[in-house]
Amino acid sequence: QIIKLVESAQGSKPPVQRIADRAVSYFIPTVLTIAIAAFIGWYFLLGSTLLFGLTILISILVVACPCALGLATPTAVTVGIGRGAELGILVKNGEALEISEKLTTVLFDKTGTLTKGKPEVTNIIGTATDDKTLLYIAASVEKNSQHPLAEAIVTKARDNDIKLSNSEGFNTFAGKGVFATVNGKSILIGNRTLLMENNVEIVDDDEEMISKLEEEGKTAVLVALNNAFSGILGVADTLKENTPMAISELKKMHLEVAMITGDNPRTAEAIARKIGIDQVMAGVLPEDKSAEVKRLQDKGKVVAFVGDGINDAPALAQADVGIAIGSGTDVAIESGEIVLINDNLLDAVAGVQLSEKVMGRIKLNLFWAFAYNTILIPVAAGLLYPTFGITFRPEYAGLAMALSSVTIVTLSLLLKGYIPPSKKLGVV
Repeated sequence: QIIKLVESAQGSKPPVQRIADRAVSYFIPTVLTIAIAAFIGWYFLLGSTLLFGLTILISILVVACPCALGLATPTAVTVGIGRGAELGILVKNGEALEISEKLTTVLFDKTGTLTKGKPEVTNIIGTATDDKTLLYIAASVEKNSQHPLAEAIVTKARDNDIKLSNSEGFNTFAGKGVFATVNGKSILIGNRTLLMENNVEIVDDDEEMISKLEEEGKTAVLVALNNAFSGILGVADTLKENTPMAISELKKMHLEVAMITGDNPRTAEAIARKIGIDQVMAGVLPEDKSAEVKRLQDKGKVVAFVGDGINDAPALAQADVGIAIGSGTDVAIESGEIVLINDNLLDAVAGVQLSEKVMGRIKLNLFWAFAYNTILIPVAAGLLYPTFGITFRPEYAGLAMALSSVTIVTLSLLLKGYIPPSKKLGVV
């Protein structure tokens, strides 16, 4: 299902047209028209010699050679992508740079992206059993899972020298929890939805304890033994040190910042408050993340999705720009257009800043390429000859054409020294 979602999202992306290609498609016919018109004007209408008319024609064609226009985009993109690699930001194609400059919204996955993805069990609250037994039955089931929350529970049990039992009939319910049988007893571990679907009753006192953990930004893992509520495991995932700073920098760039997570709304809101995120999408199942990205796009938003896990892959592919954390899974890295080598969210900010810088340089290159032509084509056409006797010989036109290309390449090479502002914060 994940593979199908990724393929569907990748296939739905519209191609991005290059600015220079559009410009050249109009520029060349215009220059040819001017050159022919100038030749006809001087030779047939004004009675100049054939040599003078041909000189004017050749000078226009040489000085207007669109080499600079052709170099404007690829040189900047090539240098910009190379500079990104030096900074630990791998950009897979030039389109990612172009789209990143137009972003309106950055959507972050929570676990492993905003947080370290290494949660720890902080609370063990047995209700129908003692705390040690609760941890024992939970860890005996969760040792079959590779979910970060499961690994945290198993680690806590082993740290307490609890010997685990084998389980039977292990089954996973995506975005809800797991089920297994331990010593002949059925065990359900997960969220409220899973327990409610299996008619497990949660009394008010238990609900109050769950809510308290969630308000502290912890994930409440609920355990039911033989369809009777048995206890709660509070699990906390530490935020990455630079997460609040990265969110702040994106807001300074006037970008909307949102968080998406499978956590319940109360836990998600508590974490979002700590890092300064106002928009939260909570309780989202893994397969629905790409649908949330699509929903934002349908509202006219240009969306970047930042994630690291297997279940983030469809959303990374669906987003206008997918930014994958380099420490994440291979499928996530494959689905993203930008890959952050370091596990550092400030690099996501730097990637957007680099994109804006490269696109700004492309526009500057195009400006100077057009400026040369706008100024020199009239001179080459002999506009100054009747008044000042000035002509623009083909050899000078060739020199001017070469200088325009050198100017464009030089402007692009200056990107090699560019350092994104977020890289100057001293914590990267």
